[in-house]
Amino acid sequence: MLTAFGQAVGANTNPAVAEETVIVYNWSDYVPDGVLEDFTRETGIKVQYVTYKNNEIMYTKLKLLKGRGYDVLVPSTYMVERLRKDGLLQPIDRSLLSNYGQLDPELLNKPYDPSNEFSIPYLWGSVGLGVNMANPATANVLSWADLWHKQWRDKLLLMDDMRSVFHMALRLDGNSTNSTAPEEIKQAYERLQKLMPNVHVLGEDKANEAFEKGEVDLGTLWNGDAVLAHSKNPAIHYVYPKEGASFWMDSFVIPARASNSENAHKFIDYMLRPEVAVQCVKELGYATPNTVAKAMLDAETRDNPMIFPPSDVVSKAEFQRDIGNALELYMRYWTKLKSEL
Repeated sequence: MLTAFGQAVGANTNPAVAEETVIVYNWSDYVPDGVLEDFTRETGIKVQYVTYKNNEIMYTKLKLLKGRGYDVLVPSTYMVERLRKDGLLQPIDRSLLSNYGQLDPELLNKPYDPSNEFSIPYLWGSVGLGVNMANPATANVLSWADLWHKQWRDKLLLMDDMRSVFHMALRLDGNSTNSTAPEEIKQAYERLQKLMPNVHVLGEDKANEAFEKGEVDLGTLWNGDAVLAHSKNPAIHYVYPKEGASFWMDSFVIPARASNSENAHKFIDYMLRPEVAVQCVKELGYATPNTVAKAMLDAETRDNPMIFPPSDVVSKAEFQRDIGNALELYMRYWTKLKSEL
């Protein structure tokens, strides 16, 4: 896998051999190493895997490069919408994707990309509550509001993810996670200010390890990280807050000026193979939109509510959408919040 310095998977050390490449700009640890190696082994295409920490960093970089520099990105729902509106994506040729027909129709044609002209679903999931049930004080946590209690001063893990953090406060105020109203965003910021003294760790990478090692017993968590933590420490549970979890879907997109568009399509189609999707679910702990792959999963994985949430949870959840110019206001408040830690 590529490090931040750009090491390629399966790189050929013979300079006389011209190499086919595909440059994937993605979240860290978001494609199993074995999948990347198998893709290169089968196709001869070397994967350059470069990572970003969040959607906003990825967006800023791509905008600066005017859609150049990368061949495949994996943005979340709301960022697909923004990239599309800004003309930073190229249409995807679905005739080159032999496995597209296996995707769940319920997860296609969403408002952020109505005809999936520019995006192909990869994995989907949520941000909820990570809870160590071995600690009696955390065992009854069911609500976002519980995180504000004074007993958690300097004890919480909070994801370094702006949209999911604001989601908590917006929902507690009875507002949409996609609010663009300045007064609602300010109200959420003021509520979050009161939460900051309770935050012990603000982080995203390896958040599951903080729970596994007992560094924290409560906090916000990606559901996939919760699955990994639970596999190492069965006392770690994932709770969908009663006000509704923050749901997201990450999708493959191709930048407008990608240098290796053909290889990008080959990579995306490979990732859509059912057996590859199964491997991603098993190793990463997130849900696949591939219906054939889901049917191939063992019952324990397929019926795991941490991976595939029940219908009553889905009905209360809200998917993130593009918030337009309000993003700048969120980002200003987010910077202020982080400076208060």
